[in-house]
Parts: sequence; structure tokens; C-alpha cells
Amino acid sequence: MPPTLDVLLDRLEAAKSCFGRGTAAEIKVLLDHLSSRNFRDAKSLIRFHEALLFLRAFPQSATLVVRIERLLNTFHERVEKLRELGDNLAVFDDFDTSGIAGTAMQDTLNFEVARWLVRRLPRKVEIAWADYEDERAMGATWPRFIPLLAEDSYVEANIPWRRWLDSARGRERELEWLIHRFERLPVGDAKQENVRERAELYDSLRLPLRWHLENLKLSRTRNWNRPRQFYYHTEPLIVRSQVSLAHELDKPAPRLTKLSRREGEFILHTIREVMAVRYRELYGTTLGAPSSVVRANPAPGKAGRGVVMYFWNLPAVHRLPLRAYVAGFTLKNGVPINYIEAMGLCEWIEVGFNTFYTYRQGETAWIYAQALRCLCAFTGATTISVYPYQIGQNNDEALDSGAFWFYRKLGFRSGSTKLEQLARREQRKIAANRQYRTPKKTLKRLAEAHVFYELDSPGKLAAKAEVEPADLTARRKLAPFPGAWDTFSTRDLGLRVSRRMAQEFGGSSARIRRASVAEVNRALGINLSGWNWLERQAFENWSLVLALVPNLRRWSPQDKQGAARIIRAQAGADEMRYLRLTQQHPRLREELLELGSTGS
Repeated sequence: MPPTLDVLLDRLEAAKSCFGRGTAAEIKVLLDHLSSRNFRDAKSLIRFHEALLFLRAFPQSATLVVRIERLLNTFHERVEKLRELGDNLAVFDDFDTSGIAGTAMQDTLNFEVARWLVRRLPRKVEIAWADYEDERAMGATWPRFIPLLAEDSYVEANIPWRRWLDSARGRERELEWLIHRFERLPVGDAKQENVRERAELYDSLRLPLRWHLENLKLSRTRNWNRPRQFYYHTEPLIVRSQVSLAHELDKPAPRLTKLSRREGEFILHTIREVMAVRYRELYGTTLGAPSSVVRANPAPGKAGRGVVMYFWNLPAVHRLPLRAYVAGFTLKNGVPINYIEAMGLCEWIEVGFNTFYTYRQGETAWIYAQALRCLCAFTGATTISVYPYQIGQNNDEALDSGAFWFYRKLGFRSGSTKLEQLARREQRKIAANRQYRTPKKTLKRLAEAHVFYELDSPGKLAAKAEVEPADLTARRKLAPFPGAWDTFSTRDLGLRVSRRMAQEFGGSSARIRRASVAEVNRALGINLSGWNWLERQAFENWSLVLALVPNLRRWSPQDKQGAARIIRAQAGADEMRYLRLTQQHPRLREELLELGSTGS
């Protein structure tokens, strides 16, 4: 009797982690058997799909790659057969398994992503009216571009919204017409405010959009590319216990290559596709600056194990008020397997790292270590922190997977003295009893604070990277004493400014901004006449913080000039230059730590 479909899938999933002589041939036989089977339920087909994608990223041989690509390129036909059989396809819309070729997706997207998707998939994106009921939002925005609609929307009930829309759009499709109207809205007094207000008005509609993936290249099934050189796995994958973060970060810096603007646009186009079919939006993947993209090769040749990473920053118009921002993602043999985010000041960065569900058994710890190497080289950071969410705060998936111990065993420590003591007690229990498992309740407690990793040799990675290095003399002055950033957050800075606004300015944002700009301008003695509007905006944001600094007037002329350079660079062409300048200003760092740390 031939093996059942479930048995074949079990064997294929087990074979993903098997390597050595004969493994590739065994997998080929399994693929031959499975490719001839009729799949009659979505869950089994999804299992097949995910196994194929993993094998495409971590292949055992060149012949397997060809076979797998052929199966993936025709996978939409299998989905269509399920549809014809009348199977329930709702399971294809799960968060971790969405984006398969032949399926459809539905989501409420922000303005920038919606506009990009409409351009990327002309005539394939539509408004899901059956799932939309927010007439109040339409009444608040549509009268801006449909003449006399207010005559109806302000006073009447049961308004025929789509009749109004159909009468105004002519032959243009509904969504395209709406996007074009929002693009042309005359709002705000400055370019930056135009961009933000238009996006805010569109976002207020909360329009559900539906798009069909068919057999498009952007589907999760096919959004891989062929690298210049494949890495074939003939030995077991690297597991977490084999990874020393200290050893990896002590290696020479990875090579960082600045891409052309055209190449950068292609990379950002790629990551938007990767995120869209996974129901994910990241600020930096939506709004990244094409001119800032760098390619990072963790190691040359086979030592790189088929891994290539890309990183970029934000354009000046979309930057955060204080922290520098980096986003990125990883290709493994041309397959996108994760996304990366980092934000920071001076030598400190907060890092977010998310490996897509399909690839979480694929050398995650080693790839994470390479991401940190690349980030430290790109940013010049020497203190790395991880958000509590990443280790389990309001994140059951991280708790269930024991994410805290993933970071702990790589060398991270808790930023809370009490939680660090708790972690050490747990380590002793584990050492005494191999069967012991940290209770979920304890893991929740451990996830209440950031965890930190501090490099032993400040400046080493940045000094060897192929980007402009920070001044190492100044950097060494900033070499962190252990725990310097443990309780710092820009949120605490912001809350401190808000309390001052409430106490001294009657809760008026406009008043505190005007007063802070005047006060800091007098203290630093800056002539703003030659500054453009983005630089002035940066000065206004920084003034809110600098106005809290006691004795700002008594700073040395060098410190004052350095602060002015930092603020102006915050609105400049290169966001990493801004970050590196903050690494060269010990006085500013000292004041930021004092103002933004818990208990200050």
C-alpha cells in the first residue's frame, strides 16, 4: 500500500533537517511522490508549501533547487483545484501562512502602502465594501473632493455613497480615483505637513482592501530570486548552542556596500512586497530612503552561507524626532527570511528581529548574530538592547518559544537588577535539574525589561566597515560603563516634556514649542536664517529636550557648536552621519541619560 499524504508530508518535514550523502536523493523521491498527489484539503497543501519554501532557502543540492522552483512556480494550480473542490480556503488567510499564490488577501492599509499596492497591482486591488460600515468617516472626508456632497452627508440618513462615488469617478476605478484625490488634497502649509495630513485623512477612512495574488511574483510562493552563488547545505544546520555572539562580534566588520538610488528603489520595492503578503507593515519598510540602502555580506564566499542583508534609513521628511532609524531584511539563497529594525542615539540601539514562521528552524541564532554585526558596523553602536515585546511582553508566541532564553544564552543580560537576579536563580535551577522548565508566569516577569548586550571593544566594527567611520577618539570617550543605558528611553524624555507642557504652558503644544525654540536659540546662539524648513523642524524637536537641560547656556562653545551640527544633520541627507555625530558629543550623551533614565 502506498504511503498516505500525511506520511509523505511527515517524511518531507523531517528531511528538511537531514543532511549528508543520499539526503538530496531521498528528498527528490519524496517531491516526486507528492507532486503527483491530489491535495484535497488546504492544511495539507500549506504544509507542502512551507516545506518547499524552507528547502528553497536551505537546499541540499542544485538539482533540488530546480525541482523546488518548478513546483513553486506552478503552485497556484493546486490552490485553484482546491477552490474547484469547494474546500474552505479561509485557512490560507492565517497570519503566518498568508500570501500563497492563487489566494486573495484583505487588509486595512495605510495611505503609503495602499498607494504603492495600487500602482504595483493595477486593476487587481479593490475596496471590500461588504466589510465596510464607517459612513461617518466618509462623511468627514469625501466632501473635500466631491462637490455638494455635504448637502447630503451632513444632514441626511441612508446616503448612497457609492452612487456619489460612481458619479464623480467617471471611468476610473474606485480605489484609484480615491487615491488620486487624496494625493491632490491642498492641506497644510509645508511640504511635510501636506504628506502627513493627506495620509492621516486617508487612514481615517479605514478602508478594507482586497487583492488577488494569482501567480504573481510578489506572492510569498514566488517572491524569491536567484542569487549569484547558491550555498548548499551538506552538513547539519548551525544551532543556537554553537553560536557565540562574543566571537561573532569580535570578527572583522562585514563588508557594507552603498547601492545606487535605482538599486535602492528595487530593494525597497522588494521588501514592501515581502511585508504586504505577510500582513505586516513597518515604518521603515513603507517609508525607507532609496538613496541610503547598503548591502551587507557577513562573510565572503561559502563562509557567508548564502546570507545577504540590506539596510537603510529614513528620508529627512519622515525621520523620528530624536532617534536614528535603520530597517533591513535578510535573503537566504535569494529567499527573504526575516526583517530587522533598529533605533538609537549615541552608542545605543534598540533592535527588533523577526524571522518569518517558515524559517524559524533555519540557523536563526547565527543569522541574528550576523544581523547584529552588520548593524554595529552600519551604526557604530556598542550597546545593543532588545524590546520587552521581543522576549514576551504582551507576546504569547515569544513566551511559548522561550525567547528570553534565546537572548540570554547569547549573552544578553536584563536591564533590571531585580530581574537579572531572577534570571540567575532560574539558571541555577536549570543547571541543577535538566528537566526543569521556567514557568510561563516567570517568563512574563523576565519580559518586563529590556535585555542588553555591550561590546567589549567600542569602535572595532565601525572602524573596519566600508562606510564613513566615527571619530574613534571621541567614540572611546563614550565607551559605555556597564548599565549606562539600562533604564533610558526616549519615551521618558517625551513624557517629561509633556509634563512640563501641562504644568507651565496650559497643555498647549504650540506654546511650549515656541518657548523652547526661543530659549534654546538664546542658549546656543544659533543663527537660523540659513536653515531650511526641515532643519528648523529638527531644531524645534530638539529644543523641547534641550530646554530641560540645566545650565545649557554654560556649555562650552565647542559643545554648543557640536549640538548645532547634530541638529542640522538630523535633517540632512545621511541619517547615519547624524547618529555618528551624537557619538562624538559626550556632554549631550550625559544630559540625555540624565533626563531620560528612570529615577532621574
